[in-house]
Amino acid sequence: MAAGAEGAPVRGKAAGQRIAARAAPGVEPVPEGTEQKAAEPCVLITSVADPQMSRFCGHIWFELEIIQPTLQNDDLNLEAAVASIRPQLVEFLSHRPDWLLAASQRFLPMAVLSSWAGVADRREKVSVLLDLLEKAGHATWKQFAQCLCMECDLPLEMEILLMSSAGEGNSTQKQEVHTDTSDQSSVPRGLTRRRRSSSPISDKDAKQQRLDSAEKYRRLLVDSVCKRYGSRRAAGAAAQEPAQPLAFSQAFVNLVLRQSKASRLKERADKPREDVPSAPEPEECVDTAVRVSDLFGSVVRSGATKVIFLFGKPGTGKTVLMHRICQKWAEGVLHQFLFTFLFEFRQLNLLKRKLTLKELLFDLFLQPEDSSDAVFQHLLENAQRILIIFDGLDEFAGNMDVSSSSKASLNRSSSMSISELFAELCHGNLLPGCTVLVTSRPKRLPDFLINTVDLLAEVWGFDHEKVEEYVSHYFRHHSFREQAIAHLKNNTKLLSMCQIPALCYVVCICLEYWLLKHQTSVELPQTMTQFYIKMLLIFINKQQGEHAGDEEAQLNSNKKAILGLCDLALKGLEAKKLVFYVGDIPEHVKEFASLHGLLTVFEVKTNSTRPETGYAFVHLSLQEFFAALCLMISKNVDKSHLKRKLSLKSKWTLRNEAKTEFMESFHIFLSGLSSKECRTFLMLLAEQSEAWVQDKQDVILQSLKKLAATQLTGPKVIELCHCTFETQGLEVAQHIGSLLNFKYEFKNFRLTPLDMSALVFVINSGQDVTRLDFAGCPLDTGCLEMLASCRNVEHLSFRSRRFGDDFAAALSKSLGGMGSLKKLEVTGGSITAVGLTDVVRALSHCLQLEEINLQDNRVQNPDVKTVMERFSRMEKLKKIDLSKNNLSLSAVLLLAKEVTVCQNATELRVRKDTVIIYFSGTSGKVPRSLDLWEPNKECATPTRHLRLCLQACGLSSKHAEEIVSILQSYPHLSEVDLSDNKLGDEGCSFLLENLSWISVSKQLNLSHNLLSVNGLYSLLKAVNSCQKVVEVEVSLYHNTAVLRFTEDGEFASPPPGREEPLYPTDDQRDDKENQTPAPSKKIRLTDCRFQASDLEKLCAVLKECGSISELDLSSNYLGDEGLAQLLQFLPNLKMLRSLKLNNNQISLSSVFCLAQSLRTLEHIETMDLSLGRMQVVHLTFGDRIRLRRISRWRSCFLVHPKHVTNGQCFRLRDCTVGPEDVTRLCHILTQCAQLTEIDLSGNALSDQSIERLLSFLPYLCQLTLLSIRNNTFSPCCAVLFANSINLCERIRRVEVRSSQNAFLHLRTSMQSQKTSCRLTDCAIGQRQIEKLCRVLEQHGWLAELDLSRNQLGDEGLRFLLDHLHRVPVACSLNLSHNGISQRGVLHLVNAFSTSGNTTEVQVSLCSKATLIIKLTSREDPRKILRLTECSFQPEHLEKLWLVLENCTSLTECISSNNNVTVDAAEGLLRSLSKTPGPLKISIEEPWVCKLRVRSLLELAVQAHGNITAITIRKEKSLFQLGVRLPHCLEKVGSVVSRLNLNEPEIKQACFYQRVRDKCTQLQELRWSHVELHDDTEMLVSILLPLPDMKKFELTSCSFTPAGIDCLITGLQRCQAIEELNLGHMKLGDAAIPKLVLGLCEMPSLKRLILNHNGIGDDGCSRLVEALRTMHCMEEINLGHNKIGDLGLINIAAVLLEMQNLKRIDLSGNCPSPAGGEKLMEALANCKHLEELILSRNAFGDGTAVKLALCLPRMSRLRILHLQHNNIGPAGGTELARALVACGLLEEISLSENGLGEGSIHALSEGLLHFEHLRKIELKLCGITDDASKLLSRGFQQCPAMEEIILSWNALGDGGAQALASILPGMEKLKVLDLEKNRIGACGATKLAEELVRCPEIQFVRLWDNPVPKGLAESLTSQDPRLCFSFC
Repeated sequence: MAAGAEGAPVRGKAAGQRIAARAAPGVEPVPEGTEQKAAEPCVLITSVADPQMSRFCGHIWFELEIIQPTLQNDDLNLEAAVASIRPQLVEFLSHRPDWLLAASQRFLPMAVLSSWAGVADRREKVSVLLDLLEKAGHATWKQFAQCLCMECDLPLEMEILLMSSAGEGNSTQKQEVHTDTSDQSSVPRGLTRRRRSSSPISDKDAKQQRLDSAEKYRRLLVDSVCKRYGSRRAAGAAAQEPAQPLAFSQAFVNLVLRQSKASRLKERADKPREDVPSAPEPEECVDTAVRVSDLFGSVVRSGATKVIFLFGKPGTGKTVLMHRICQKWAEGVLHQFLFTFLFEFRQLNLLKRKLTLKELLFDLFLQPEDSSDAVFQHLLENAQRILIIFDGLDEFAGNMDVSSSSKASLNRSSSMSISELFAELCHGNLLPGCTVLVTSRPKRLPDFLINTVDLLAEVWGFDHEKVEEYVSHYFRHHSFREQAIAHLKNNTKLLSMCQIPALCYVVCICLEYWLLKHQTSVELPQTMTQFYIKMLLIFINKQQGEHAGDEEAQLNSNKKAILGLCDLALKGLEAKKLVFYVGDIPEHVKEFASLHGLLTVFEVKTNSTRPETGYAFVHLSLQEFFAALCLMISKNVDKSHLKRKLSLKSKWTLRNEAKTEFMESFHIFLSGLSSKECRTFLMLLAEQSEAWVQDKQDVILQSLKKLAATQLTGPKVIELCHCTFETQGLEVAQHIGSLLNFKYEFKNFRLTPLDMSALVFVINSGQDVTRLDFAGCPLDTGCLEMLASCRNVEHLSFRSRRFGDDFAAALSKSLGGMGSLKKLEVTGGSITAVGLTDVVRALSHCLQLEEINLQDNRVQNPDVKTVMERFSRMEKLKKIDLSKNNLSLSAVLLLAKEVTVCQNATELRVRKDTVIIYFSGTSGKVPRSLDLWEPNKECATPTRHLRLCLQACGLSSKHAEEIVSILQSYPHLSEVDLSDNKLGDEGCSFLLENLSWISVSKQLNLSHNLLSVNGLYSLLKAVNSCQKVVEVEVSLYHNTAVLRFTEDGEFASPPPGREEPLYPTDDQRDDKENQTPAPSKKIRLTDCRFQASDLEKLCAVLKECGSISELDLSSNYLGDEGLAQLLQFLPNLKMLRSLKLNNNQISLSSVFCLAQSLRTLEHIETMDLSLGRMQVVHLTFGDRIRLRRISRWRSCFLVHPKHVTNGQCFRLRDCTVGPEDVTRLCHILTQCAQLTEIDLSGNALSDQSIERLLSFLPYLCQLTLLSIRNNTFSPCCAVLFANSINLCERIRRVEVRSSQNAFLHLRTSMQSQKTSCRLTDCAIGQRQIEKLCRVLEQHGWLAELDLSRNQLGDEGLRFLLDHLHRVPVACSLNLSHNGISQRGVLHLVNAFSTSGNTTEVQVSLCSKATLIIKLTSREDPRKILRLTECSFQPEHLEKLWLVLENCTSLTECISSNNNVTVDAAEGLLRSLSKTPGPLKISIEEPWVCKLRVRSLLELAVQAHGNITAITIRKEKSLFQLGVRLPHCLEKVGSVVSRLNLNEPEIKQACFYQRVRDKCTQLQELRWSHVELHDDTEMLVSILLPLPDMKKFELTSCSFTPAGIDCLITGLQRCQAIEELNLGHMKLGDAAIPKLVLGLCEMPSLKRLILNHNGIGDDGCSRLVEALRTMHCMEEINLGHNKIGDLGLINIAAVLLEMQNLKRIDLSGNCPSPAGGEKLMEALANCKHLEELILSRNAFGDGTAVKLALCLPRMSRLRILHLQHNNIGPAGGTELARALVACGLLEEISLSENGLGEGSIHALSEGLLHFEHLRKIELKLCGITDDASKLLSRGFQQCPAMEEIILSWNALGDGGAQALASILPGMEKLKVLDLEKNRIGACGATKLAEELVRCPEIQFVRLWDNPVPKGLAESLTSQDPRLCFSFC
């Protein structure tokens, strides 16, 4: 192949004879002896008239630079020669000191040698002796040099140089040498002279013989190389003949070689990634253009083996380069090498045996004619002058991962595998000092090679100039040469393909063919596959000449041979076989391939015997093409096999991935053959139909689509793009492009223009914009030119240090065509100010660009004005990043100045190396002028606010004036940040003095500017004179200084020299003060090291600023003295709202001082104090009376914004307080008339301290809450808290939890209210219960007594029950979790049966351990006993029945899971026979769900009295009876006695009669989950016809088809029924007609429930017919059916006639908005409607608006459910506004609707009208913090609110805090659900704090909020009502 064919070139005679020997015009061979000019790597071009494919074999030659020797043989300079080898000579002789001394004594007198004796160092001695020999004269040196060469075994290169410099000895030898030059022309003269010189040394002859053999072998080697690789120089004697014409025309075109750092191989060895090549990481490489000659001279030789690794993509000419190097060596150009060997791995693959080094060199390359041992020894001795080339490492089929063999068993004579020989040569263990040159495609390198490479270079191929030069040479004989060049230039795709020399040759062949046939129009193929097909057809066509027919005829005539060649190619690849023998190839295939130049022939030597003939495809890609073709046309290849063969090949093989096959382009050819353009070609070869071929092509296309959906690395993405391009299918490209849209990230591998062309094709084929990221990828100009046509790139990123100004210039040319580009990144490069200018110039035309990132380049000092001028024109620009560009300070300041005048800049952010400019992103219309104060009269433009940040820029006081000038130049600065500079006091003061003329709307940051205390005072004074400042935050310890400003425009002032004078007069200043009040200021001076002595000066400064609203002096050293001084100063701060003095080293005495200030400073609202590890002193203040002038033209008047105080709050935490301290503190607090809350948490109060504290309660007249948390209380202390109800009559609740938290809630007046006492988990036992009873006996009626989670036990319970009649508990007594057993329960039931005021007992002994006793002080007929899971044994049950026999007033007995068997249930029924009134008996046991209905009824009839209700719920195992006395008139036993029970019919009749007799008064029948098969008849015939039946409920029951018909028929007899519930019965539309017949017979029916029955429109329409006649109907439930619009319209029609309807449930159906609107119109007539349930219908906004219009007419509506109705902001707003008309609403549910802020706002405003609202549900409504704040204000207006559900929303801490603040005022609220929101630690803590004031709230749900687990546990322990778990 023309450029870089990596297959072996044609060496056979047959192939060589077919080459036309024609010299190229103007290219003459270089005559022998002519000095050759050094040339870069070049490419050989053959004659275009040559029709043979032999040109395809790789005629690309590289002209090597001829490095002339530094010393000429004829006129060598002795001094220069010695100097050139001096270091090596000293090193050599330092190991032979004795010989040197002896030799020196022969040439130098002893007197001269005496100076040498005093030198100790060995090398220095040698150096001194050499100096003495040189000084002795030229003749002496010559003699010494000749002696040295003859007597010592010098390295060959050193010996040659010394012999040349020393001369030849006598004239006879010179003449002899002269006359014999014809035979020695290629041998260095040193060898010739050395051979003929004489020596007195004894081994002279042996040494000379070895040299002669080596010389002879060298000449033989030169001859062999010349024959193999076509040297222009004849071998041997032919050298003297005139230069002959070349065998073929040669012209040389330079290639691109790039050298990289080989050291990176070692660094990347342990990072196997597909994105990282085996070559070094390109990001770290320095890509240096090199010549081939540089490969051998760039590494300094140190005696070690030098390894050169040359890699390149297929077709770039690596193999031909190796041949050219051999050729140049044979010509004598590479004089540094005496011997050169070339081995090709494709041939080494054929070796099956192990070899020695000698066998490798001689048997496989060239065998010496004689004396092979002497030659081999000579090679070993002169290894530094040997070049060994290994070509095609990627083609080696063996295992190359072998470790270096340092074992003694391996030496030069050891037999080794090829891998081991190669490894040992690279390691230097064999032939140490030689040069090893290795070539490979970019594949995985063996580990040993990674560690030994000294030089790394890559063959890049052609660039555009080289392509043009190549094509020019190719078409030099044609008149259409210029046309061919123009055609390629105009086709960027072809031009990119031609940058691979091999493809360039193929393109030229096709282009030549077309231009010869069609001079006017040229239609070249589009893909590589199509080019190969076309090339094959052209070769066949040329061979057949005039006899060639059309393509079909050509293929048909050669089909058999082509198929055979395809089969050969595929089998070879599958067997990893690249070289074939004669027996492998059929004769007709060989003849065809040889005729058309598709195979090359060469000699194969596997041993020293006769060589064999080998064949190989002229290029590996050609073999891959034919192999892919074989798969596509073979009938034996099915689809599954074809799928397996298609896989993407990465550009780099992972280190841990074994290479399995030689298929680099195989997948690309497969993809190309799947294109429509190749279909005819495949049909002709396969002799199949189009459908057959298309099926195979579809397999490939579908596989490509599937590959796009997998995880792909960058290189594989490129490969997939190549495959996609080869298909030329737009639909395929669009599909793959959509899947690859987020995978275009390429890291650390080189992309060629061909890669970029394929990538652009895929991207442009899609519809979506995408991102391209090139990190560390070398890109040449051609890549950027291809990128220019990429239309769909939105984000383009480049990262590489190699990208400099040239790259920027090239990129600038490409950006104009990228119309979708919004973001450009060129980071980590080497772009300077010049490159920046180029980029900016180009970008200024990219008006759609939004972001530019030029971070980490080398801009330094850009042309700021020009750059900003360009940027200001970019209308959509938002951000420019110039960080890490080493910008100078002057450049930064200039940039700041230009930013202020740039019409669309909004922010400049500079911090150290960070430089970012932000823009508005919209076209600015403000003129570029400094004078921006003049209003634009023509058009009003939005004000542009600018944020200026110049952090850590090295600014000092000398820059202050310039900074002020910049700041004053723009009137709308939002923020100025000058932190981390060195302005100091002077610079800051100058800036602050000019603050009034600098317009800043948000803040000025002067942190970390070396500010001192004096500077702080100056800052405060400047603040006082500047009305715009609203907040000052300074910390000298943390070096912070921040000023914040009001955003009110009326305080902005123009700069000096404008409308107002610089210094206003006093009158003017007074006027301004009269016009507007000074805004309040917040001053924070924390960590400023203030002491009490500093307060005088500080207070004087603060006094001048009387408008301080917040003052924070935390973390100073004020102490008790300073705090006292400050309290005296506080009256001067009239507007103060908050004072913080945290961490100021105060003591307990300051606590008392602060407590006294509650009385002296009446405006204090809260006082938070803590003396813990972090001291807290925080005071908040209310408003006070102050004078204020409204305006200068209005009369002054007094405004009295007197704050209505909510009382004062005193909190003291984490302080060690003893009883005396408590007494002193309480004395002080009793004098505070407004004190309403005291919090003494965490103070370790003792029982004595608690007792003293409680004794002061009567004197704290306004106190409403006393909190003591985190304080350990004893059980006796808990009793003390309980006794407080006797000490203070205002106490309404005492609550002590977990022996740690105590709360006392007090009433504001003495009026009688309920009092409750909760002492939970306080370890109260039998010893304390007596004291507690005495305490409780002293008080009046208690509403609640909660002693749960204590330790009463059975005895404590007994004692309490015995004294219960003396404890006036009026409501509830909770004794849960007190260790009560069954014995205690029996005692409790006994007490219950005899107690007159106990109405209910609820007991459970399971894990819940519930024991609740409800009492009443008034006559209450109810008496209820609930026993659950008490684990009763039979003996317990017997005692229980005996007790119940005496409980004649019992009204309800409920037993659940108490081990009550059926027999025991009969006993229960008997024991309750004496109850005179109505009685409800409930039994819940597992056997209930197992018994048949008949068995349960048999149990029921054993109850005494008339049965009024029967309930069977098998899903709950519940059996329930309602019984009413007196008993039946006739005893059932008398009836039974008269019947013969032995007959089943009689027995059944008897049972039916008993049921009929017992149920004569049956009113309610409720059965659920009952299987009614045989019992249907009894139900229909006996129970349903009963005359008093009012309520019939049958849900989720099982019937036979006949049974349900029977049931519905039986319902027709229920004429008195008022409630019918057939929910969950799956009736369907079919059963409705019969049901309607029954409904028509129920004139009294009020409630009809048919939910979950699958009723559709048809059934609904039938049902409506019955509803028309049912005028008593109050409730209809048709929820969760399948009713659509038609059914809903029918219901709407009948609603007009149902005037008594109160409740309607149509939730969970399937109507459309249209049906919903019809329904809403009808509902307007339902004036008595109380409940409207319409949840889970897709009604939408239209229906909501219709409902809003109807709501004013539903004045009685109490419950409205509209959750999950697709209601949006529009419908929600109208609905919320209309709800105001429903003043009786008790429950609203709007959950799961996207209501929006407007709807929530409207709802919030309407909440004040809902006086009866108990529950509101707004789950999943997207409620935010702002919306929740609005709702909170509305909830406050709902006095009856009990439950608020706001779960699954977006509430954060702000919303939680807003809700928490309203909780104390919501007295009836019980539940607040905030699950699944965004509430964090702050919000949860605030809720916990406020929950203390809300004793009525039962729980607050906070599950799944981002509250830290530790905090959640802590808050729950303090208040169990906070629930963070799922419940």
